Amino acid sequence: MEQRIGSGSQPLVEGAGFDPAFVPGLTPPASAAPKGPQEKGDPVAADPDETVPEEAAAEEPEETAESEETADVPEDAAPVDGPVFEAADRRARIVADHRGVRLCLDDQECEFRWDEIAAVETESPRFGKRFTITVHTPDRRWYPIEIEATARSRFTEWDERLDAVLDAYFEEGAAEEAEAEAESEAAAEKE
Repeated sequence: MEQRIGSGSQPLVEGAGFDPAFVPGLTPPASAAPKGPQEKGDPVAADPDETVPEEAAAEEPEETAESEETADVPEDAAPVDGPVFEAADRRARIVADHRGVRLCLDDQECEFRWDEIAAVETESPRFGKRFTITVHTPDRRWYPIEIEATARSRFTEWDERLDAVLDAYFEEGAAEEAEAEAESEAAAEKE
C-alpha cells in the first residue's frame, strides 16, 4: 500500500490564482453574443442597432495596416557603425551590439542594456566545444548561456569579437558605480 507524503489539502480550482477573471474589473466581461456571422435560421439574431457602419468598417483595416508597418520597424533602425558580436547554435543565441546584450535559449529570451550590466564573463572548457558566456548584473544575479561551437578554434575568435564589443560599448566605471550604489542601498536597508 502506498502512502502519500505531503500536504493533504486540495488544490484550488476557483479564485484569483486560478482564474484572473475571478477578480472583478481585472478582465473585461465576456460578451454573451457569439462573434461570428449570423445565419438566417439562427435563433439568436443580431441587434440591428449594434451594426457597424460600412465606412467605419472600411477605415479600421487601413489603421491596423499602418500600425503593423510601424511595429515591424525597430526603434534603433538606423545602422550603427560599431562592432557586433553574434554567436548561435541550434538552441542558444547571443547578440551583443550598441543596444546591449540579448540572450536566447529555446523559447526564452532576455535583454540587458549596457547600464544594467556589471560584468560579462567568458569561459572556454578544457575539453568539449561549449563556450559559456555569463552576464552579471549589479544586483548580484548572473545569467549564463552555453553555445556549442563547430570547432574549438572558434573560441579565440569569439573572445576577440566579444572583447571588441565590450571595449566599444561597456563602461566599467558606470558598472562599478551601479554596484557601489546597490551595496550602499543594501547596507542602508540593514540599518
